[in-house]
Amino acid sequence: MCGRYALYDTGVLQSRFDTLNQLKLQPHYNVAPGVSMPVVTRNSPNKQEVMRWGLIPFWAKDPKIGYRMINARVENINQKPAFKKPFATQRCLVPANGFYEWKKTRTVKIPFYFHLPSHQLFSFAGLYDIWQDDQGNQVKSFTIITTQANGVVGLVHDRMPVILEKSKEQVWLDPTSNQAGLVSLLQPRNDEMLHGYPVSSEVNATTADTPDLIAPANPLLGL
Repeated sequence: MCGRYALYDTGVLQSRFDTLNQLKLQPHYNVAPGVSMPVVTRNSPNKQEVMRWGLIPFWAKDPKIGYRMINARVENINQKPAFKKPFATQRCLVPANGFYEWKKTRTVKIPFYFHLPSHQLFSFAGLYDIWQDDQGNQVKSFTIITTQANGVVGLVHDRMPVILEKSKEQVWLDPTSNQAGLVSLLQPRNDEMLHGYPVSSEVNATTADTPDLIAPANPLLGL
């Protein structure tokens, strides 16, 4: 799964994702479910929008369901009721600089931080939906698609978020893209494109959000 991620290069989202607008955003080093974060949607041209992490299906009776919908498994993305419609018509990019996974041992869980070379900005494949309460207030929310882990992340966890190749991002957003072709994009990132290392257990606290969270706790254990 993907339960935490980092996005700190917020000032370059417009140029990186060719969006119409540039939001004023604070850097985050420990994004947790329920937090509102920027996503990129196709809106002739692309647009940055702030949405809550944890997808709330439009038909949901209780918005708390979003905390159980932070990830969408690629294996049933076009079948599960919560994701079938968003996969067809409401796809988005979730900008990030890196993500966390936890390695289970007999006694503790060790957090690892994963990133692309040079920590450059990338995007997760995401879906979004729009839920409305009884008063007509709308809540936009998103989920991050996960797949089987590659060889690097697999040393820590059996799942990983789908990191789209930059050349495929516009295909993912294009409303005319064939669904079968879209599923083929949702593959684990190549091993050589991901680096990981253990970080401080301070990241376990959802209130922690400082640059030192992504600093290596033990460089000798890097993946």
